[in-house]
Amino acid sequence: MNYMEIITIQSDRRFGKPCIRNTRISVYDVLNWLASGMTFGEIIDEFPELTTDDIRACLAYAADKEHRLKIAV
Repeated sequence: MNYMEIITIQSDRRFGKPCIRNTRISVYDVLNWLASGMTFGEIIDEFPELTTDDIRACLAYAADKEHRLKIAV
C-alpha cells in the first residue's frame, strides 16, 4: 500500500501530525482506536469520512515508521 497518497503532513493541521487526507483525524487517533479494541467497522461507523484503505494506510505508516527506527547503543 502506498500510504503517502492518503497520509498527509501539514504544519497548519494538528500541529503537523500525520493526518488522513483532508481531515483532522491523525494517524495516532486511528492507531489508538485500534489499540483500544475498535474494529475497522466501528471506526468507519463512528467516522464515516474514513475508509478501510485509510485505516490500512495508518497501519502501513506506523509499520514503516517502526521499520525506520534506529536503536542507539
